[in-house]
Parts: sequence; C-alpha cells; structure tokens
Amino acid sequence: MLKIENLTVEFGNLIAVNNFNMEVKEGEIHALIGPNGAGKTTVFNAIYNFVNYKGNIFFLDYNLKKIPTHNLVNIGLSRTYQNLSLFPTLNVIENIQLGLYRKLKSNFIKDIFGFDVFKNKNVKEKIQEVLTLLNLTQYIYYYPSFLPYGTQKLVELGRAIISDPKFLLLDEPAAGLNTEEKIYFREILRKLRDRGITLLIVEHDMELIMDISDYITVMSFGNKIS
Repeated sequence: MLKIENLTVEFGNLIAVNNFNMEVKEGEIHALIGPNGAGKTTVFNAIYNFVNYKGNIFFLDYNLKKIPTHNLVNIGLSRTYQNLSLFPTLNVIENIQLGLYRKLKSNFIKDIFGFDVFKNKNVKEKIQEVLTLLNLTQYIYYYPSFLPYGTQKLVELGRAIISDPKFLLLDEPAAGLNTEEKIYFREILRKLRDRGITLLIVEHDMELIMDISDYITVMSFGNKIS
C-alpha cells in the first residue's frame, strides 16, 4: 500500500534519512521504531512533503512527490503529530470537524446565507460515529487545554480518522499516556485496523508495539537496520 524507495533526506551536512526502503501492506499495523534522532518522524514528514528528499514514495498508484500536501486526505492519507496540533480556541467537536473540510462541498451563495455544511444529516452521523468510537461525546463543548492529555490525543486521532482514511500515520500516539489510557488506546488501534484502516506507527512504547504490530521496521541514525 505504501512503498518507500531509496529515501534520502539531508539537512545541510546532516543526513537524517539515508537510502531508506520500506513497504507497508494493506490491512496491517506496521511499526517504525528506533532511538531518538533515528529519522522516524523525518520519514513521516517526507511522506507528507514537509521536507525535500531524494528517492520515491508511492501510495497505491500515486507518486506522493506529485501530490500537494493538502490533497493527501483526498487520496486516503491522514496523520497525527508527535506534538499535539490541536486548535486551543476551538472546542472538541470543532477540532474534529476540521478533518472533514477537504471532503465537504460548499459554495459562495450558501456561505453568504450562513449554510452550515456540518448540519447535513450524513455529516452529523459521521461526526457522532467518531465521537462514539473514541468515547468523546461528553467532551464535545470542552476546549482541549482543559482536558487530560490522553483525551487530547483522542481528539487529534478523531480529526485524523473522520475523513475515512485508507492509511493512517501515527507519530508517538501513546506518548504521555498513563497505563489505563494505553490499554484503551491499544483497543482503539485494533478497532481502526478492523475497520479497514492500515496503520503506520512511530512509537517508543515497546510493550505496545510488540503487542499490536504485524511488522516492525527498525531505524538507527537514518538507516534501516532490521
């Protein structure tokens, strides 16, 4: 489903990723692990065209070098971030709804008359489905900064999955979670896989990784070592 060929990313004299190759098959949970500074997040950022790189990255039949970042959601890619990227002035439901913007249709006339695309019956049902899946219904009008860190992580995950991605990239999704939150999060990841979403996960929690992963790729100093 995802194929990375000879990926090299350089920042000046620093080679962050060196001739890296990896394949992720449809329907699996694939982990990308390694010490801090190994280049894992840089691989994610290359997939998303956040960095210049040599080599090729293919998703299904698409060469991702040719797809603008803002269009990746339309071909089935979505992601979360190593550091939370929520909007503090938007409440939970508004943050999650943002993941739908590229999928919804509006026009100038409807905008003038205040037509709310989120009040469409199918859209409302989709939003409720995600809120229920992640157990966030009771928090919809809360602002993220007033919620526990683990709940904020679920809000970001909700924004990533509401667009119905085929492939989801998760950058350290369990970082900062307590034991109970990790157990719940593990079950959420399995549910996403069972719903047909292929997962690529960067994570340092080896207990979680060894429990849920179908395949594991190991990086060190920009190189794939296993």
